[in-house]
Amino acid sequence: MIVLAIAATLSALAMPTLLSYWDSWSLQAGARELASVIDLGRQLAIATRTAVCVDLGGGGLRLRIGGCAGAVWTGSVTDATGTIRMSDTALLEVSSNGRPVFTTLGAASPGATYTVRHGRTHASRTVIVAGSGRITVE
Repeated sequence: MIVLAIAATLSALAMPTLLSYWDSWSLQAGARELASVIDLGRQLAIATRTAVCVDLGGGGLRLRIGGCAGAVWTGSVTDATGTIRMSDTALLEVSSNGRPVFTTLGAASPGATYTVRHGRTHASRTVIVAGSGRITVE
């Protein structure tokens, strides 16, 4: 009985730390997922030797072949409309200041900054697309 009471007390004390860790982890995972999808656009531009625009909208990201006015790319990771949806949209909000277009060599013109914000804690991570095509999570 005493062991059960001690275990319950320790669990109650550890719960806020565990929840904080979980929120931080889900935010970081969402930012890395976004960076991976953006990198898919970069790899697609290199592989197809065509400019690829990364377009945020419609509940996710769309990759457009031939620039931002081009056709929407569909593949195994997209739905029927060509949208790549983030896995945890209930908690994570994504905003952007631009639409990077990757060239055939992988450079981005213009660069862009994406902000992934946690809906409950309001913490955020930034995904930066540099002009060189490098994608970093901060």
